[in-house]
Amino acid sequence: MLEVANLEVVYHDVILVLRGISFQVPPGKIVALLGANGAGKTTVLRAITGLLDVHNGDITKGEISVDGTVITKARPSQIVGRGVTQVLEGRRVFGEFTVEENLRVGAHTSKGDVESHTSRVFDLFPILKERRKSLAGYLSGGEQQMLAIGRGMMSDPKYLLLDEPSLGLAPLLVQQIRDIIVEINEQGTGVLLVEQNANMALSISEHGYIMETGKIVMDKPSDQLMRDEDVQEFYLGLHAAGGERKSFRDVKHYKRRKRWLS
Repeated sequence: MLEVANLEVVYHDVILVLRGISFQVPPGKIVALLGANGAGKTTVLRAITGLLDVHNGDITKGEISVDGTVITKARPSQIVGRGVTQVLEGRRVFGEFTVEENLRVGAHTSKGDVESHTSRVFDLFPILKERRKSLAGYLSGGEQQMLAIGRGMMSDPKYLLLDEPSLGLAPLLVQQIRDIIVEINEQGTGVLLVEQNANMALSISEHGYIMETGKIVMDKPSDQLMRDEDVQEFYLGLHAAGGERKSFRDVKHYKRRKRWLS
């Protein structure tokens, strides 16, 4: 179990970004963490994987644990060693490295067989096998996203943290990424999926959490969130009655407040 309990994070010793966040990712399950830009989703991932220092952030309260072992404020390499790997938003591949070299970078903390991990990634992403000698900088956006996920899988994680994997991708590629996440999960890897594409995330996850302004405002099984009127209106772009899709003008000028803000 990946567990976050009552987590608070402050940036630059002043800005309180997370305000008592608590959630769980059970082994072998997909959990969705949803919210608008600025809600604090990426900060949650940085706190879990030990990357807050890079951004002048600090955990001031709470605890993070993996399968009963506390990893709060542990070094990133130690956290990866405990089976937690993050795929950063924006792909972040090494453009001057080949596909194969990028994958090997992802295996630098792995205690297993690098070749078997590489074969697993190529099974998941056949296009990467075809491009294995190509420079990553020349791949398409979808291929780079596949490479970023594949690089994360090279450490053979128990829990894979994905930050906006569908960002900037065409609908067909979003569907491919969705299917790959499901396949990774079916192979036994737990997934924490941070997404603004709520429809995609809730369609494959077992449980969902919705964040706003550093707090979790909703916490339900994903199928219940899909049926919730507020989620339909504010995150799925649907009218509460009839499931009709809103126009942009309607979304922009809505007057009803979200119930959790009342």
